[in-house]
Amino acid sequence: MPALYLIRHGQASFAAADYDQLSELGAKQSQHLGEYFGAQGVSPDTVICGGMKRHRQTAEHCLNALKREPNTVSWQDDCGWNEYDHTGLLEAYTALPGKADELMADMSGENPRAGFQRHFAAAMTRWVNGDNDRDYAESWSEFCQRVERGLMAAVEGRKGNVFVFTSGGAISAVCRDLLGLNNSKTAELSWQLANAGYTKVLAGSAGIKLASINEHSHFDGRHRELLSYR
Repeated sequence: MPALYLIRHGQASFAAADYDQLSELGAKQSQHLGEYFGAQGVSPDTVICGGMKRHRQTAEHCLNALKREPNTVSWQDDCGWNEYDHTGLLEAYTALPGKADELMADMSGENPRAGFQRHFAAAMTRWVNGDNDRDYAESWSEFCQRVERGLMAAVEGRKGNVFVFTSGGAISAVCRDLLGLNNSKTAELSWQLANAGYTKVLAGSAGIKLASINEHSHFDGRHRELLSYR
């Protein structure tokens, strides 16, 4: 029975020229996760990696901390585990009257991350409600179907531990399917997932079941400074 560890990438580079790479904190988070797995005696038999740079960088830092070189473990790249196009969501949202100016004003304030999150939440709500699918290259339902195909491929014929390096939206879509969450709750869950946290899925004769969601106790105590959500 395979055990899938759906690992959210470490912190990406917010407000940088290239968002799709780990920040300094994100690299530390990913390394610490690997050290934690090593201390628990958990190691992958298979690695499945989304196609984004932050996915691969997280995987490399985690495996290096586990003393597992990428070429010593069965590795598969699968873009089905890629995150949704957050840029496209924001472009559709800021095309609405006045929204671009509101976003820029809020991001120029004392807490640009909070300002961004407020508008991004509104942009995502507009996407998931399904009323404006023509505005997006990939609709919410298409995204969820893509992730579901990735999940089925990940469990097909597998044994042992499978580390899946992916993003919060994809992990939330898995939880939506397995728990029967509505779209609003799924979006809320995606914002609560910790960077370099993991969700565990078990697959067996009884089907695919969630064993845990958003495990991040490895950032408790003296490692608290490593915890982030954005």
